[in-house]
Amino acid sequence: MKEGIHPDYHPITVVMTDGTKYETRSTMGASGHVIQLDVDPKTHPAWVGGITIRKTGQMEKFSNKFAFLDTNKSEAKPEAKSAKAETAEVKAESADAKPAAPKKKEKKSS
Repeated sequence: MKEGIHPDYHPITVVMTDGTKYETRSTMGASGHVIQLDVDPKTHPAWVGGITIRKTGQMEKFSNKFAFLDTNKSEAKPEAKSAKAETAEVKAESADAKPAAPKKKEKKSS
């Protein structure tokens, strides 16, 4: 290590918000310096559960932003269909649908 270019690394005392103290090493201040913390992991809301974090992320943000456009809130929801009626409708729709025409193959020109 080159002499004279590095900061002094010395012991300091850190005092937490509840009064507990611990000693560590730092380049801040002088040897024996005391740092009084205003916020620490014991009091910060992120560590003690005071912050509510979105659980669904961007979808929740989008829904909240455009909630005023939702017109379905005032309308009554239709009753749920039984599973048998739903499968019968799907079968009827697929029987009515015409099969797709086969695709023509393109010839490569050389």
